[in-house]
Amino acid sequence: MNEKYLHSVITQQIIECTFEGHRFLGCSFQELIYQRTLVLELENARLSYSHEQEIPIFYKDNKEEIGTGRADFVVENKELVELKAIETLDHLQVVQILNYLRIYRFEVGLLINFGNTTLVFNRMLL
Repeated sequence: MNEKYLHSVITQQIIECTFEGHRFLGCSFQELIYQRTLVLELENARLSYSHEQEIPIFYKDNKEEIGTGRADFVVENKELVELKAIETLDHLQVVQILNYLRIYRFEVGLLINFGNTTLVFNRMLL
């Protein structure tokens, strides 16, 4: 990964963690299994993370939150990671993570799909 991109080192480490899980498990498991695998791999890589932690939702430029939501993972307090285990990603999953980046106020996100024989990841920037 090119180091000129924002958080590229962290992004590369996360992707390596997901590839390791996919290499071992393959496809066809529930998303929860891949989440648990990613927890183990992030710990092995010594990356700090939160899993399904409540995150404040912000509206426009307001400083006060209007509620809370949950993302699959936040890694190193810098990247939002959403996992899927579906055959094919479509426009709705892309829109979902872009919305999450905006309302949770993150700049970089990864949308990772374990649901096929090839691991698919999309790096999103807000």
